[in-house]
Amino acid sequence: MSEELDKNDEIKDVPDYLGENEDTSGDTITKVTGMYRDWFLDYASYVILERAVPAIEDGFKPVQRRIMQSMKDLDDGRYNKVANIVGHTMQYHPHGDASIADAMVQIGQKDLLIDTQGNWGNIYTGDSAAASRYIEARLSKFALDVVYNPKITSWQASYDGRKKEPINLPVMFPLLLTQGAEGIAVGLSTKILPHNFIELIDASVKHLQGKRFTLYPDFPTGGIVDVENYNDGLRGGKIRSRARINQLDKNTLVITEIPFGSNTSSLIDSILKANDKGKIKVKKIEDNTAAEVEILIHLPGGISPDKTIDALYAFTSCETSISPLGCVIEDNRPLFIGVSEMLRRSTDRTVQLLKSELEIQLYELEEQWHYASLERIFIENRIYRDIEEEETWEGVISAIDKGLQPHIKHLKRAITEEDIVRLTEIRIKRISKFDIDKAQQKIDSLEDQIAKVKNHLNNLIEYAIDYFKRLKKEYGAGKERKSEIRVFDDIEATKVVIRNTKLYVNRAEGFVGTSLKRDEYVTDCSDIDDIIVFTEDGTMMVTKVDAKTFVGKGILHVSVFKKKDKRTIYNMIYKDGPRGATYVKRFAVTSITRDKEYDLTAGNKGSKVLYFTANPNGEAEVVTVLLRQSGSIKKLKFDQDFADVLVKGRASKGNIVTKHTVKRIDLKEKGLSTLKPRKIWFDDTVQRLNVDERGELLGEFTKEDRLLIINQKGIVKTVIPELSLRFDDDMIVLEKWDPKKPISAIYWEGEKELFYVKRFLIENPDRDESIITEHPKSYLERVFTDYRPMAEVVFVKDRGKERKDNLEVNLEEFISVKGITAMGNQLTKEKVLEINALDSLLYEAPAPVPAEDIDVVDEENVVAENTSEKHKNASGDPEPPIDEEGQTMLF
Repeated sequence: MSEELDKNDEIKDVPDYLGENEDTSGDTITKVTGMYRDWFLDYASYVILERAVPAIEDGFKPVQRRIMQSMKDLDDGRYNKVANIVGHTMQYHPHGDASIADAMVQIGQKDLLIDTQGNWGNIYTGDSAAASRYIEARLSKFALDVVYNPKITSWQASYDGRKKEPINLPVMFPLLLTQGAEGIAVGLSTKILPHNFIELIDASVKHLQGKRFTLYPDFPTGGIVDVENYNDGLRGGKIRSRARINQLDKNTLVITEIPFGSNTSSLIDSILKANDKGKIKVKKIEDNTAAEVEILIHLPGGISPDKTIDALYAFTSCETSISPLGCVIEDNRPLFIGVSEMLRRSTDRTVQLLKSELEIQLYELEEQWHYASLERIFIENRIYRDIEEEETWEGVISAIDKGLQPHIKHLKRAITEEDIVRLTEIRIKRISKFDIDKAQQKIDSLEDQIAKVKNHLNNLIEYAIDYFKRLKKEYGAGKERKSEIRVFDDIEATKVVIRNTKLYVNRAEGFVGTSLKRDEYVTDCSDIDDIIVFTEDGTMMVTKVDAKTFVGKGILHVSVFKKKDKRTIYNMIYKDGPRGATYVKRFAVTSITRDKEYDLTAGNKGSKVLYFTANPNGEAEVVTVLLRQSGSIKKLKFDQDFADVLVKGRASKGNIVTKHTVKRIDLKEKGLSTLKPRKIWFDDTVQRLNVDERGELLGEFTKEDRLLIINQKGIVKTVIPELSLRFDDDMIVLEKWDPKKPISAIYWEGEKELFYVKRFLIENPDRDESIITEHPKSYLERVFTDYRPMAEVVFVKDRGKERKDNLEVNLEEFISVKGITAMGNQLTKEKVLEINALDSLLYEAPAPVPAEDIDVVDEENVVAENTSEKHKNASGDPEPPIDEEGQTMLF
């Protein structure tokens, strides 16, 4: 901070009225600039160093350190009233009791350093703790183990000089990263996220072993976190935290874990606000949170649970973004470092503290050995008799020293007067009961301990590794990771928002909007949607939904615009200017600039659209073109099949339909989709479907095709493959459903206590059904979706007998296809060790339908077969090829 504002710097351009002026009393007024320079710097330094930012040495802010020292002062193994601890802490901390009590509650809620008793609040609901006079606390075993050691603690005088307080506590654990820290100072802040206890110990061990490690946050509230951009906790990093939301039934969602930094009250408030704004639709919310989070969200009928989950992440606090900032205090200065470096420094400091402990322990053991050896010499050689004739104290000391000299060659240090004085303090009773063998055993024991400590010092790194492993073994139970690490999918708000308003159009006057309720209704939409508009003069525009927007007179088509939509194909026939030819074109609109007008014609003034349709699945209809009688035209009526037209970009000119004047165009035959079945992939990283070739290809899907899903609970269902689908973590089968292919399952029947086999077809695609029986001990062992599956049964080895040979089972022959509710056949009555899946037998699938019988073409390049029959002009003669600009190509 001193670099930012040096006391020698001058602040210029100070108004005269702030300068030094003499008043009538002759007193001198100090410049405000000087006050600011001195006082503000002092205040900023104080807030940074003494209040907001933790020290890297022990991970504590001053108030936390003083609380921990006060608890040690009062520690007698029993609980103390928090009010008593707060009062004691005020001897060290020059602030009010409220700030101390709040800081202590925050430490206690992290359930690591303090054993709590009473109502300490709830991190899930946000409920505050009871008054400090009603709750109690004591130090945990972990805190007593890793936080305190007065012998290696540096001390300083408290603020009033009456007490000694630690400069830093000798914490031998990465406590700062375990608990996390957050604080706002003057011009500075810190936000260190909490990490997992076990993972930190493992990382410390890896660091001591010279191995690489990576740290990611772990939150006490659980939830799901995306740490791709964590950036080691440095400035500029970001993580995303989501609530864990599952589908309880078709109309109920349940939230069981919440994002870090939120609570159930704020979460429910955000859901209600999103519901009021029409972003989502919620029927009722129940908060059953107590020791664990449980928020039930009841949905109205007809609302998709999967889309609602996405909408909760998009529009509510069910997803939060957290920006870490690793800032600590080192040598009374702020230091910005990442969590990996924090762990390295903490681990290295732990090694040095362990070394200091061992050195002190070695010194104390050597002193005990030295005095035990002297005592033995003094009593065994009866040197105490040499002082009987001495009359002065100096004579006594001299006599003992002289008597010891022949026997002290093996001692490790010289004898001091203090040693001799201690010998004179030995009581006669102890001398009379002195046992030489026991004395030697004590000396031998001390020598063993000394050797052990020296070995630890010589192998300090191994000793430190064993220390961390001991902490993990003793205190790691129940501290497993709570937050699941997963890569999140990006949710497009426009795809999941509830259509909360209605769109209207006034075609003649050229207005669209949500306030034109007296005009033509178009569709339901949301207030964040974009709409696409086509007009008679061949222009297109995309604009945001608003109350009333002018887009151009003569509106032909208006709808909600879907970005990157390749399946909606627009079929158009237009006249190029007053005297130009008539063209036909097909195109998709995938990306645009909002509020920009695009000309879809050849660009000549006076162009007019004669026919226009929007086709969500690329349908290609057949229209009848009627010409006006003019000159020697022989054929005034002919058909135009849009399937013959290549789908190109919106800027293409198109193909010539006719050069004569068109009277009108009539729809002759509705078309079928000219798009190939859509290829769908499953990305296991984000557990979502996509059409972007990410993950595993599930197959090509038409509107009639469905997905087969089976989970570990034995629930079987089929679903329409919508990209908004969400999948449970216990899903074991996800593939394209073949209604004719049997499903084979081996399951444990809880009541019979035997394995059963069943084969079945799904007869109710819209219903979730269970493969296994309802007995609580029933479970699904194996499921097969191949036509001719094979399984291997490995039997338990009976004592004193040889293991039975493994049994190979052809499930197709073992049992016939029955209903899904049938129990099936017993697999075996023998005790089974495991059941494995073998390679399935070959199966010859029926011959596929010839390609020429399927009326579909490629989605990206929708074009019909280039046959001579289809490419004919109005007179029936073959029509030459047309380029992208609509011009005839010569061979």
